[in-house]
Amino acid sequence: MLYEKSCRAVVFTRIQGEIRYVLVQQREGFHGFPKGHMEPGESERETALREIYEELQLRPTLVDGFVTMDEHAIPGKKDVIKQMIYFLAEYEDQEIVFQEEELLSAPLVSYEEAMTLFEYESSRRILTEAHTFLTKSSV
Repeated sequence: MLYEKSCRAVVFTRIQGEIRYVLVQQREGFHGFPKGHMEPGESERETALREIYEELQLRPTLVDGFVTMDEHAIPGKKDVIKQMIYFLAEYEDQEIVFQEEELLSAPLVSYEEAMTLFEYESSRRILTEAHTFLTKSSV
């Protein structure tokens, strides 16, 4: 079995004490999280931070203590499994400038709104894990 790895992040900020999440809307229309493949010599954390900057022009801080993973078979590629490593990234006082060549939008939304925008159950699960981590640990 071959594995293809990408690193992603649940990106958030706090506005008047409320947590708001940044989603990225891909050109195909679906909503998700900033993501990308690792470059030679990069760590998973470095990849996630680079991709956040490339897609959103944000320089967040990764939150210690949170990492989760998802994986699925890649359609049309026999014996290839896509592994996705997710981090939690917080930013403050920065403007989102999304990469228009790759994205349709980058809405800043509440947890409840994000849950209605996701097309995939795995995205809902990842956001729920991150939201639970944030609200229970008061990070």
